[in-house]
Amino acid sequence: MSARPPQQDMPDEVVDETDEPDFGPELVDLSGALEGSESGSLMAGAEVIKSYQQTLPNHPGVYRMLNKAGEVLYVGKAKNLKKRVASYVRETGHSNRISRMIALTASMEFITTHTETEALLLEANLIKQLKPHFNVLLRDDKSFAYILLARDHEAPQLVKHRGSRQRKGSYFGPFASTWAVNRTMTALQRAFLIRTCSDSYYENRSRPCLLYQIKRCAGPCTGEVSLTDYAALVSEAEDFMRGRSNKIRQHLSQDMQAASDALEFETAARLRDRLSALAAVQSSQDINPHSVEEADVIALHAEAGLFSVQVFFFRHFQNWGNRAYFPRADKSLSPDDVLGAFVAQFYDDKPPPKLIILSHAIEDQALLVDALSEKAGHKVDIVVPQRGEKRDVLDHALDNARMALGRRLADTSSQQKLLLALAEALGLEKPPRRIEVFDNSHLSGNQAVGGMIVAGQDGFSKAHYRVFNIKSTELTPGDDYAMMREVLTRRLSRLLKEAVPPSQIPEAPVSDEKPVEDSEAELSPSMPLWPDLILIDGGKGQLDVACAVATELGITDIAFVGVAKGVDRDAGRETFIIPGRAPFRLPPRDPALYFIQRLRDEAHRFAIGSHRARRKKAFTRSSLDEITGVGPARKRALLHHFGSAKAVERASYDDLLRAPGINQATAKLIYDYFHDEAGHS
Repeated sequence: MSARPPQQDMPDEVVDETDEPDFGPELVDLSGALEGSESGSLMAGAEVIKSYQQTLPNHPGVYRMLNKAGEVLYVGKAKNLKKRVASYVRETGHSNRISRMIALTASMEFITTHTETEALLLEANLIKQLKPHFNVLLRDDKSFAYILLARDHEAPQLVKHRGSRQRKGSYFGPFASTWAVNRTMTALQRAFLIRTCSDSYYENRSRPCLLYQIKRCAGPCTGEVSLTDYAALVSEAEDFMRGRSNKIRQHLSQDMQAASDALEFETAARLRDRLSALAAVQSSQDINPHSVEEADVIALHAEAGLFSVQVFFFRHFQNWGNRAYFPRADKSLSPDDVLGAFVAQFYDDKPPPKLIILSHAIEDQALLVDALSEKAGHKVDIVVPQRGEKRDVLDHALDNARMALGRRLADTSSQQKLLLALAEALGLEKPPRRIEVFDNSHLSGNQAVGGMIVAGQDGFSKAHYRVFNIKSTELTPGDDYAMMREVLTRRLSRLLKEAVPPSQIPEAPVSDEKPVEDSEAELSPSMPLWPDLILIDGGKGQLDVACAVATELGITDIAFVGVAKGVDRDAGRETFIIPGRAPFRLPPRDPALYFIQRLRDEAHRFAIGSHRARRKKAFTRSSLDEITGVGPARKRALLHHFGSAKAVERASYDDLLRAPGINQATAKLIYDYFHDEAGHS
């Protein structure tokens, strides 16, 4: 529910000092937030928050703090909403970060829950969904891959899987990377000869495929192995993935010796190859602790105001890989606070294991245990080991976290130097924080797309990449200038709607109270919404189009630079065109030149890849896709019945009725579409 502020103020509540809120990272984008409070003062924000106390219940729940533009600043949970909100109204004791958030608060929203556990789970869900400026944010949280041993067919199939677990079978994972899944699946194919082909491919085989020839499949599709023997292979594969490898190795070794004694050398050789594959799987596991059957090891290292988290996955006494995370959090937060927020968000959409090993004790650990146990349907333990094998595994994860952060700091330092060199080479006032590069791709004007890549202080930001499908019907095919005009017009028009130009951001008003802002560097986001520099892959013509679009829209806060290809398109001979300056080149070994080449090549790669994807989709598109009322199932039935879309197009009304799943109304709809000219309009 949402609470509205009453007109009169209420006296301060007694605050439970043990229920102090924890706060997340520094503000990311102040363009709208600076407008979130009329006076911008701590007192004004505190009065807004105080006005909500009368309507708040003494129940657990989740609260959201919003600025005047309706943007969510912070999401928090509370055992007692009334007491938690009252903790923000105190006149003293707030850090600058908390004071900033209070000053920017223009309204609040609340959701009550039955228990504090529900509040914790809802808080994690809302943080990941809304990405508030002041919360610890888990970034690059891609879904993990699993291996599925599907059992919805007479010959079970081995496949990679992501997403919900709706298909019948055994799931093994998570694996930290696709590479780890592919490596494990290849070894399982060699060791247990389990098929990986689709069911339709399986049903249409008349002779064994290549995988059978190279000894990576037993060939159940053509009867090379009986279904009974194949089921035994599947059972062995499942036992191995569940950690019972010694039993399988012993069984294979005995069978190999028996085959050798019986002079069945080909059989013995096949068993030897399977044993070799099993050994390869086991040797590829970096750490296989004997006391950790199913656990996630989560270690955090903090340095220079940044945080690095390493997550190792152990299942069935095997190490299934690790993944590095760099959560966005304020540098003043303790590692305990960051790790607690990370764990809650990490398991928001993942099944937790039986054991979670942490590098730091976290606040609300007992509450988190209850929440994860309730979600998983089994007991979940959270421990911080001090000695033994679990501690050794944790120390290994900490070393990885430390090294990952060191590499990131080195990369960040190098990137800062490149941005500084770029600013000097192009005559910019300061190093750009956001660079956008545009390039177009088409094939004789067909499937034309515009690509935009984004780079900043942390390197390429692929989450901000954009593809623009050229929509104009009046555009002459192959007209690069017109395509560039359409792409930039759409991009800059949307930019004006989404973000305020830097020159129009008002300065924070001066208050008589304690300052609520930190340094400019702390307030500035690493990847702002507004670009400082736009690079155009093209010569003077494309640049003139870009500058004309900016002028028409009244944009003056962006520097435009054209990058014309060198003679014979040789890298290193690019000509740079900047409005008001004569064209120039950079020295062949200038770091700024290499950096611009990387940006240009990435934009080229992205634009071409997007064009090829669109072209491939057009190749596979059928005329049946355009008929309203013919979904995937009916389309599949028609293609299976007639053999091709062309045959469907030529079919008579009576022929269409004979197709499975096609009734009279659908048959008439399809027939009219292909035989009535109005159907194509």
